[in-house]
Amino acid sequence: MGPPGGTDNGFMNIRWKPSVTVAAVVEREGRYLLVEEHTPEGLRLNNPAGHLDPGESPADGVARETLEETTHLFTPTGLVGIYLSRFERPAREGRPAEDITYLRFAFCGDLGEAIADRTLDTGIVRTLWLSPEEVRASVDRHRSPLVLRCIEDHLRGQRYPLDLIQTDPSVLQGPPPAP
Repeated sequence: MGPPGGTDNGFMNIRWKPSVTVAAVVEREGRYLLVEEHTPEGLRLNNPAGHLDPGESPADGVARETLEETTHLFTPTGLVGIYLSRFERPAREGRPAEDITYLRFAFCGDLGEAIADRTLDTGIVRTLWLSPEEVRASVDRHRSPLVLRCIEDHLRGQRYPLDLIQTDPSVLQGPPPAP
């Protein structure tokens, strides 16, 4: 309950909309798949990840993002975790400051073969396979603290069934047509 005559949240008049993202935690022979990508902060390492698009489930979104960023098919088999993080970027070079909260769904799964005619998504420089020690040693180059957190949770064996996330069929119809 809030204080008498007021609210307990000074931001009640502001609609908070965290950015929903999906990420793949892919391990093969003790090494983890990361992408090196251009960001406003320079080259950074990340799990194959990106924003959930309208009209797709989180599992479909992570398969799409992994294909776009690695050229490999990805079949999610489990949910590693759901994470909430905040990113603040100061204003600079004519760009306004940013304060973004991300809601990340991280999946583990099976990485298939590369699709021969695919190229890496814009901004992705290359893919890398790093040992957990190499991931830990490169933390200053991570795009987000969630890169290592998701891998550490995977290493601990944290897995949840895919059906923990339910996507109503109305979502899969996509956004309404533009007027």
